[in-house]
Amino acid sequence: MEHSETKHSCEHENCCEAETHCHCNANEASDVTDETTDFEVKYHEMLDRYQRCLAEFDNYRKRTVKEMSSRYDDGVRASCEKLLPIVDNFERAINACENTEDNFYQGVAMIARQFDTVLADMGLMPIATEPGEEFDINLHYAVAHIQDENLGQNTVAEILQKGYTHKDKTIRPSMVKVAN
Repeated sequence: MEHSETKHSCEHENCCEAETHCHCNANEASDVTDETTDFEVKYHEMLDRYQRCLAEFDNYRKRTVKEMSSRYDDGVRASCEKLLPIVDNFERAINACENTEDNFYQGVAMIARQFDTVLADMGLMPIATEPGEEFDINLHYAVAHIQDENLGQNTVAEILQKGYTHKDKTIRPSMVKVAN
C-alpha cells in the first residue's frame, strides 16, 4: 500500500506537515469565532441604535401632531375672540328692539343665530352662568359688587356680558356683578 502524504501550507515554521495535526486550524477557528462575536456585538449595537432612532422619530411625530393641533386651536381661539364684539352688538341690538314682529328685528335675530351656529361649529361655547351661582374666578370676571341679603356671599347677582370657552379654555370670562 502506498502511503500518501498531504502537504499543508502553513505560515508557521514549526507547524507539522499534516493538516489534521496543524495547530493553525485551531487558531483559524478561534479567529472565526472572535470575528463572529465581534459581528454579533456590532449587530446588536446597530439594532439598538436603529430601535432608538425609530422611537425618537415616533416621539417627534407625536409631538409635531400635538403642536400642530395646538396651533390650530390657538388660531380658532384668536379668530373667535375677534368675532365676539360683533356677537355682543347683535345681542344688544336684539335686546334694544321693542317690536319683535318687525322685519328688521327678524333679520338681525337671524344673523345673530347664524353667528352663534358658526361659532358653535368652531367649538366656541357660551359659559352657562345664572344669577345665584357661586362666583368662579376661572369663568367669571367681577366688575361690580352689590349688597343683597337674598344672595349668599360670592354669588353671581347679574350677568352683564356672556363669556365663552373653547375646548375647556376660557376665551372670555363672563362679566358679572357679585353679591357680598
